[in-house]
Amino acid sequence: MAKGQRVGYIRVSTVDQNTARQLDGVELDRIFEDKASGKNAKRPQLQELLAYVREGDTVVVHSMDRLARNVDDLRRIVTDLSGRGVRVEFQREGVIFTGEDNPMNTLLLTMLGAVAEFLRAQNLENQREGIAKAKQAGKYKGRKRALTPEQVEQARQRVAAGERKTVIARDLGINRDTLYQSLKTRSG
Repeated sequence: MAKGQRVGYIRVSTVDQNTARQLDGVELDRIFEDKASGKNAKRPQLQELLAYVREGDTVVVHSMDRLARNVDDLRRIVTDLSGRGVRVEFQREGVIFTGEDNPMNTLLLTMLGAVAEFLRAQNLENQREGIAKAKQAGKYKGRKRALTPEQVEQARQRVAAGERKTVIARDLGINRDTLYQSLKTRSG
């Protein structure tokens, strides 16, 4: 049997985050990269990777939380891959899953996945608490608006003139959801 490919999976939550530190220096035949939340497994490049890999291949991921944010998704993805004869390597945790029915591997996967899920939940809770305290102190202004009031008004006029919102959003350098929210929440 021919040696399989080493396929990398990289994920960051937003388009402005940098992927450089993930899998830096790791020799790979192909890389799949998502710039999307890990809250569920319905990510385009992850789905493409799952369809692409074959028996004998190795999927290399920086850390478990890059592959999945919850234990259920993590176990399902790793079990699916390893069940098809695809090795899964997690660089940060230093663990490899090969599909062998090894109780220690199952325990490790569940425990490390649960720890990652717990840490994510803790970080979100800490963030919410920090924002609440900053708001109380009058120091939290929230996220900077994507559009100025003038841009929103121009967008309204273009929509009223029958121009497609997709075109308007592209011209403004924002996505359609941001345009819809801006048009909905700011009355003229």
